[in-house]
Amino acid sequence: MSTLIDDFPVLTPVTDEDLAFAVRAVRTHVPESWPEGELCRSERVPYPCRLARWGRATLAAAGLPEAEVEADAAAVDRLACEAGA
Repeated sequence: MSTLIDDFPVLTPVTDEDLAFAVRAVRTHVPESWPEGELCRSERVPYPCRLARWGRATLAAAGLPEAEVEADAAAVDRLACEAGA
């Protein structure tokens, strides 16, 4: 029997550390095609996994729109560089 676990909380305001972890989560926890369907490349659970959802929600809370995350991976890098500057 599977257990539903709540998503990780998105803390606001988003700190630079949270932003860096969110960028890493979005880049690491990506979908991969398997015979069972789309699975997280890192965790081999149905995509999106908890960390992928948390990363995207954190980036959204920081002001990066979902469409921009999908359309332009460079935008994620740019946001991370701005946070580190």
